[in-house]
Amino acid sequence: MNLPIDEAYSVELAQQIKSKAKNPFDNAYQAALVIQGATYVQGFVVLAGQMPQLIEHAWLEVGDRLVDPTFPHFNRLADQLFYFEAQRLSVKKLKAAVEEAQEDYPDDPPLPIYGSQPYEYYGDLMLGGKEYQAAFEAAEVKQQELGQASQSELN
Repeated sequence: MNLPIDEAYSVELAQQIKSKAKNPFDNAYQAALVIQGATYVQGFVVLAGQMPQLIEHAWLEVGDRLVDPTFPHFNRLADQLFYFEAQRLSVKKLKAAVEEAQEDYPDDPPLPIYGSQPYEYYGDLMLGGKEYQAAFEAAEVKQQELGQASQSELN
């Protein structure tokens, strides 16, 4: 299910938590801590443009809308972003996973969270289970579609 992105709330939230362009996982985590009823989502976003980009990413779902505290840093309109979910966590599970990661691996960043092992590697992009593979493949198809459309417009 593709939820509409709430642009205004995403921008407001980005300002509230002082989101950083290159840190979508931490942005979503910080935002999840301040929004009632949020669900943390990891996966991929494809950014439309002349050279479409596929990025491992995190955002929130709040009710029937998508809230992305990294959205303002993309410098794109909402209809130029395509989200592909790989994993969802309640705020309670997210906090527990971050705390566990900080205890077990204090020298490594606690985010992103890839769930339980065994992990599978997909090139140098990421690691995760089969749900990550499915989300990555769907995002890759969208990236190729957008790339072909962009090339057609140039010709």
